[in-house]
Amino acid sequence: MTQALTRTLTFFFALLAMNVSAEDNLDYPLGPGDVLRIYVFQNPDLMTETRVSENGSITFPLIGGVEVGGLAIGAAEKKIAAALKNGGFVRQPQVNIVLVQMRGNQVSVLGQVNRPGRFPLDTLSRVSDMLAIAGGVRTEGDDFAIVTGLRDGKPFRKVIDIPALYLGEKSEEDILLAGGDTIYVHRAPVFYIYGEAQRPGAYRIERGMTVMQALAQGGGPTTRGSEWRLRLHRKNAEGGVEKISPEMTDVVQPNDIIYVRESIF
Repeated sequence: MTQALTRTLTFFFALLAMNVSAEDNLDYPLGPGDVLRIYVFQNPDLMTETRVSENGSITFPLIGGVEVGGLAIGAAEKKIAAALKNGGFVRQPQVNIVLVQMRGNQVSVLGQVNRPGRFPLDTLSRVSDMLAIAGGVRTEGDDFAIVTGLRDGKPFRKVIDIPALYLGEKSEEDILLAGGDTIYVHRAPVFYIYGEAQRPGAYRIERGMTVMQALAQGGGPTTRGSEWRLRLHRKNAEGGVEKISPEMTDVVQPNDIIYVRESIF
């Protein structure tokens, strides 16, 4: 076996050993604390493992310091390749970066999930991955999750539509997570129904729920009640409570209180 073929096989076996997808790898923004393993095709002597420093730089053979902080992995690969070519060290460099360890290495999942806690970020993970690790959202959990953390040293916050993570072919909501991120799932909004209802109490508001559907959730009116004599109490923008005679097709809002009155007959 020739030396060139040996180097080629070594490079490709290294790529096969990666446990992350190439697509996710290219999207990930590098930051302080990330540990990288860098390969240069047909140049095994340039293979190196390095950590991104606090100022966002790494040290690479022949070219010295390279600023990679904030760059996507694909962009960092191109930057190193350009430096090797411009310095006359490699004629047509093909650089590949493997993310060995992510900064922080943990994500917190809190709120209305089945197993809240801190979980290791061993590979490039998305929101759907971490929600699955946390056992999924509880029945009383909201349809939205809030992701907070740091990106490029600045506070980051994004509201994620949870059902869209799984119902879409490839949802843009399913963002890559970084070490130190927090995912929080709040309690789902509820409405209240009382009076002449079969099952008075508090119930979760489903998307687009109408007054008719809310009444059905409460079991409908008793024999003494009337579905046509409803009174809805709703807090307005000023903090006061308005009394409304709702239509069956009106959309229920968080903390609405539906009172089923007695029939006049």
